[in-house]
Amino acid sequence: MPKRRETLPDEIEELFVELWQLPGFVSQRNRYRPQVDCYRTDDPPAVTVVVDLAGVEPDDVDITVSERTVTIVGQRCRPQLAGRVSYRQMEIEYGRFQRRVALAEDVDPEEATAHYERGLLTIVMPLAQKPRAGRIVIVLGEREEQR
Repeated sequence: MPKRRETLPDEIEELFVELWQLPGFVSQRNRYRPQVDCYRTDDPPAVTVVVDLAGVEPDDVDITVSERTVTIVGQRCRPQLAGRVSYRQMEIEYGRFQRRVALAEDVDPEEATAHYERGLLTIVMPLAQKPRAGRIVIVLGEREEQR
């Protein structure tokens, strides 16, 4: 049960961020909050996290996987436009983001993989055969993989 208590503050913070996810408040926060799906499969036994990162360059994303948490950090930058620009409407969110997803089961961080296609980041984490400590950073884009 101690793991649940450790993630509770993060879950409360995520709840408050979701409550304030209204367009009027987004510009004040200057943050972008990508949407996340998380699911488990039996064959093979794994947890998959899919993150909607349309318009985000893979080099601007860092992923950290531990036994019961995956953290995605990055930034979606507003495109630089030439000349004088007067926006008539601004609904697309830009800025730094961090999503921390608490996992219900232990995963094997060393076997985690990620790929980015058509604006969707997919992280696949095999379930751990036995709980073990570990943490790994997965790098997308042109950077070399760190382990």
